[in-house]
Amino acid sequence: MLKRKVGDVQEKINSLSRLESELADALRNKSESRGTVIASLAAVGSVIAASSCCLPLLPFLFAAGAAGTSAFVARLRPYLLVLSVLLIAFGFYKSWRAKQCNCKPSWVSTLLLWFSAFVVFVFIFFPQVIANLVADLLAGKS
Repeated sequence: MLKRKVGDVQEKINSLSRLESELADALRNKSESRGTVIASLAAVGSVIAASSCCLPLLPFLFAAGAAGTSAFVARLRPYLLVLSVLLIAFGFYKSWRAKQCNCKPSWVSTLLLWFSAFVVFVFIFFPQVIANLVADLLAGKS
């Protein structure tokens, strides 16, 4: 019985020494992780400092990208308008089919379908009005 108690005590001492070594390793890793955090903050600070020189270039890069994108989309405009009309027609067909099957569409889907049809109609028949409206909004005119 005494030998068993002594063995239990030795086992607990061994587990405590393992725990102590694990705690020491964790403390060493914590100081290393603190250094990593400081290095990361220094890198972020250098990026912010460098962006003060490069940041004025971003609006010009954005404008060039927007101009290139608008030139690409302008070539696709007729196809996109036809696709819009076809998809609106398909939406009205699906709504009509739902009514045929005694499945009434929700008022939200009906409202969205009619709103989409209105937007497509305005964009097809009044593109310059929309362009002027967007230009005025972006320029800050009321």
